[in-house]
Amino acid sequence: MTTTLQETSPIIIAHRGASGYRPEHTLAAYELAIALGADYIEPDLVSTKDGVLIARHENEISETTDVASHAEFAHLQTTKIIDGESKTGWFTEDFTLTELKTLRAKERIPQVRSQNTAYDGLFEIPTLQEIIDLVKVKSGEINRTIGIYPETKHPTYFQSIGLALEAPLLATLTANGYQGANAPIFIQSFEVGNLQDLSTKTDLPLVQLLNDSGKPYDFVVSGCVGVGVASPRVARRRHRTYTDLVTASGLKEIAKYAKAIGIHKNLLVPRDNNGKLRRCGAACRQISPTSLVIDAHAAGLLVHVWTFRNEDCFLPLDFQGNPQGEYELFFNLGVDGVFSDYPDTAACHSTLQW
Repeated sequence: MTTTLQETSPIIIAHRGASGYRPEHTLAAYELAIALGADYIEPDLVSTKDGVLIARHENEISETTDVASHAEFAHLQTTKIIDGESKTGWFTEDFTLTELKTLRAKERIPQVRSQNTAYDGLFEIPTLQEIIDLVKVKSGEINRTIGIYPETKHPTYFQSIGLALEAPLLATLTANGYQGANAPIFIQSFEVGNLQDLSTKTDLPLVQLLNDSGKPYDFVVSGCVGVGVASPRVARRRHRTYTDLVTASGLKEIAKYAKAIGIHKNLLVPRDNNGKLRRCGAACRQISPTSLVIDAHAAGLLVHVWTFRNEDCFLPLDFQGNPQGEYELFFNLGVDGVFSDYPDTAACHSTLQW
């Protein structure tokens, strides 16, 4: 078994809370995640019209709230281009916090988690401050420090409309005592530029998220027609993808501004076209991971992997009906943490591995 970078048990990051059991990004989901053994809870952060950071998976909220049933907000339905994609619906930046607080959360994937629809309509959209308040209370109650793992969602977009996420995020964290490289927090982003900028303004731990396809949206923007290329560095950046960032040289660059990478599972253990994990060869039964954990650890980076779920529709064919086996595989590869919708399953198996 490959050890973690710091030779400690992997951390359990509750992906949007205990979202396998409650509608995601609600205080109820976060509270349950803590009770089920999560070390960190993960809020995705977007902005309201009045500049308050709230937790939603996306700034378009028709899939996660009952906004469509509020006639008073019908006029706010619109179509926008978010990170290059056309989306129609209702967007957080068009609502004040007071208006958003009249909405209620609902299950995002009811076709998979029909049991969670029993909680539709019960929970508000939480603010970052409310999440921090919950974490502080629960940490005191259980005598165990619970961390937060916020993601800045669509940072280039929010900056373009005058609602940049980074300044209010740092202000809120500072006001609540999050200071230093060992603070119980990780700040994550799929973009690169905002993390590099944050690294000059805070020593809090940063995490570069890496997908198994595509490129950071700020790289896309730097290559858009009409956006001037100011330097050879920018010219190179616009052609780079996430795949380029997981090379040994790319990881060394990330290590200059981040403490960890948050990676799609397929970057470590790829799947074939049939949805099975890649093997060493046609006659070989041994699963063939990439060297990403070894390379990242060599660069001094922690490796956190997303996203672990119990339902067969999300699992590789090798582990359908056996989500515990998937955890065992990744823990044995030395990952430093996992994002899970089911933190109890993750925490139980993490404990067994260590």
